[in-house]
Amino acid sequence: MRARAKRRQRQGGGDHRDRWMITYADLITLLLIFFVVMYAMSSLDAKKYEVVVQSLQDTFHKGDSILEKGSGITGTADVHTSKNPPTTKQPSSDNKAAGSTKLTEREQAFRKQEEELQNLMGVIEQYISDNKLQDQIFVADQPRGIVITLNDRFLFDQGRAALKQGSANTLSKLASLFRDLKTPISIEGHTDNIPFTHSSNSSTYKDNWELSGARALSVLRFFLDREGLSPTEFQYAGYADTRPVGDNTTEAGRQKNRRVEITVLRQLQQ
Repeated sequence: MRARAKRRQRQGGGDHRDRWMITYADLITLLLIFFVVMYAMSSLDAKKYEVVVQSLQDTFHKGDSILEKGSGITGTADVHTSKNPPTTKQPSSDNKAAGSTKLTEREQAFRKQEEELQNLMGVIEQYISDNKLQDQIFVADQPRGIVITLNDRFLFDQGRAALKQGSANTLSKLASLFRDLKTPISIEGHTDNIPFTHSSNSSTYKDNWELSGARALSVLRFFLDREGLSPTEFQYAGYADTRPVGDNTTEAGRQKNRRVEITVLRQLQQ
């Protein structure tokens, strides 16, 4: 009997020593469940979140202020009173259409002007060809406008600013083309870099600055006084030798630099 009791005690004592493993296993299981729950709570469903946010925004945007006798968030407060007026006034479609129409009109004005400039250039080129003036008059399409270059020998005597009689027909032709244009026209005088001396040309001008400005003014006066063009369409300037187009070290280059340029500008009148 004693032997059996001792065996039972030995068997029962072994079970008692292993019970800590049950507690440890329960603890590990609880920790695992805890971290799984924490992970699940930290994972945000973006789609569901957007749905919730959109729902709240719609609710608050549709409801009027209760303090101002609106319908409230639920839409049941003060149902017999008028709702608040809109806080901002939306631009009407008529105003938008007017703005786009104005822009379109300006674009059309530029296109019309460009057509006029191209037609002008074609007519001048034909006139130069018909009258064999290729050595005296040049026309070019530049970014700033249509540039008509007149050789100084075609317009003036050396060191003078008075127009030659032979230039009148050509200037009159240009005036007839300018008459219907609604764009600014710039007349600019240029010289070479040879210093001005009174003994060599018996001129009344002090230097190339005065000569270039006087020559541009003579052409302008022809258009205004003789042809009766509007002075509001014109501007003039003298640049002396500061804007050469040829080499001033050669006679041919200096001849190119002595010129008057009439530029029909790519610019709409205000």
